[in-house]
This record gives sequence, C-alpha cells and structure tokens, in this order.
Amino acid sequence: MKKSEITARELGLDPASHHEPDLFAWLIASFLFGKRIQQDIAKAAFEVIVRKHQVDSVAKMASCSHRQLVAMLGEGRYARYDESTATRLAALGQGLQREYHGKVGELLRHSTDRADCARRLQAYAGIGPKTAQIFLREAWPD
Repeated sequence: MKKSEITARELGLDPASHHEPDLFAWLIASFLFGKRIQQDIAKAAFEVIVRKHQVDSVAKMASCSHRQLVAMLGEGRYARYDESTATRLAALGQGLQREYHGKVGELLRHSTDRADCARRLQAYAGIGPKTAQIFLREAWPD
C-alpha cells in the first residue's frame, strides 16, 4: 500500500492563500519531500528549519551559511543528502532573492500558467518535476 503524501494542511500551511510565509514554507517542504528520502525525515527537517530555527522567508534562507543549513538538516536527520541539499537550498534562497525580490508569490505572479510556473521552479538546482508537482499541487490548485 502506498503511503499518502503529506499535505500543506498537515503542516499548518495554506499556500493556496498566497500568503507569503505559507508559500515559502510550502516550497521548502516540497523541496525536501521531492527527494528520495523518507517522508517522516523530510517532515522533521522541515520542522527544524522552518519552525525551530525560524528560517521562514527567502531572505532568511538566503542569509544562512552552508554550515548552518547542513547542521539544521542533520538535526532533522536529513543526513544522506545534507551537503548537496544545503548547497541547493542556499542557491534557491539567493536566486529567489535576486530574481523575484525574495518573494515566492512574485514567482507565481510572473508565471503565465501552471506549466510556466513549473518551468520557472525547475530552473533552480534541486527542483525537478516531482518537487514542482508537489509545490503546485497546493500553491496552484487546478
């Protein structure tokens, strides 16, 4: 039996509202859930990063050092891919800061449709079709 996917609602988020903190947090959750790692570990890493350490905005993510991100991922037991994930999370934060004024909502507003949004997301290292699908499932509902 396939395990059900964790939803934004289970994390206390409403990305469909386009409230920026929820959009950012759901993007980070989607990023973590999109990797080949157990969902409970991805969820724990999300909780450590966003809730415990309050990295709850693009600006805060962009200002984290590689070492800080690796430590947070390790604290959430996301150890298998911690180095590469930390590098990609930092690049994601810096890219969103530079290209969309630090707002995930700006990325959505600049997108002409769901496919364009997926393409924009996948321009970032570490975001492939699966991660884009997870994010868009709740941030851009049909």
